[in-house]
Amino acid sequence: MGLFGIFSKAKKESLDQGLSKTKESVFQKLGRAVVGKSKVDDEVLDNLEDVLISSDVGVDTTLKIIRRIESRVERDKYLGIDELNQILKEEIAALLEENNTSDVTDFELPKSEIPYVIMVVGVNGVGKTTTIGKLAYNFKQAGKKVVLGAADTFRAAAIDQLEVWAKRVDVPIVRQDMGSDPASVAFDTLKSAKASRADLVIIDTAGRLHNKVNLMNELSKIKKVMQKVIPDAPHEVLLVLDGSTGQNAFEQAKQFTKATEVTSLALTKLDGTAKGGVVIGISDQFKIPVKYIGIGEKLEDLQIFRRAEFVDSLFS
Repeated sequence: MGLFGIFSKAKKESLDQGLSKTKESVFQKLGRAVVGKSKVDDEVLDNLEDVLISSDVGVDTTLKIIRRIESRVERDKYLGIDELNQILKEEIAALLEENNTSDVTDFELPKSEIPYVIMVVGVNGVGKTTTIGKLAYNFKQAGKKVVLGAADTFRAAAIDQLEVWAKRVDVPIVRQDMGSDPASVAFDTLKSAKASRADLVIIDTAGRLHNKVNLMNELSKIKKVMQKVIPDAPHEVLLVLDGSTGQNAFEQAKQFTKATEVTSLALTKLDGTAKGGVVIGISDQFKIPVKYIGIGEKLEDLQIFRRAEFVDSLFS
């Protein structure tokens, strides 16, 4: 238990550090919103609404949070400003809990699926390849045998970048030349993973979104071909979004969820931005679990998203 305590304390410290820009920005805005006030009244709630919207939580989610706080104020009649942070934490954590499946506590895989196949989607530049590399590292650390598939054959750089990560993390990669059929790379990867009794396969896919129909066709073709090897593959479709783009990440999530069935989300680059509130909005609006968050450069800085700890880091 002692060891786990140290481990989780270290994780919590890097989470606090990674969210420090958002936290600072939220607190400055909150401070201005309640200046000269002793209790939560309509004016404070209006100001709080502005704070949340300008922190990239998004309009719809903000209104939900405000409604929840309003009913708390009604119920408890007199709520002091000093209690506002605690109420914010409780209501946002409760909202996230309603929208998502239960927290995954570590880099673990469902027992039944071997190999477990994750297909990773997302536009270029969001940190997709880096996320795949860090996922491979963390699952390998957890004792899993991982194989990578370079099915983003649209760009030579994507294949090379994934190969660099495979070497760095020391996991096998299946690749073909640029311009090869992505579905055939996925097919080969699954065959190889099955033969070597791997626990996990992570397939990279092309990150272009200029034409949704093409993207949709390509992703469904990759899925169909994978199913010839493993009938229910992919078991997970992970959409990687760049948290630092704020509302633009919403737009990408909207486009990708229309193009393919996304089952989990990873939000990257939260350490360099004050837009961390976007995690709350995206989690709420798309009803898709946020599974991973990127809060720094280090391999360990891809963390499992734990709602309570995230909200606690943001508002304390």
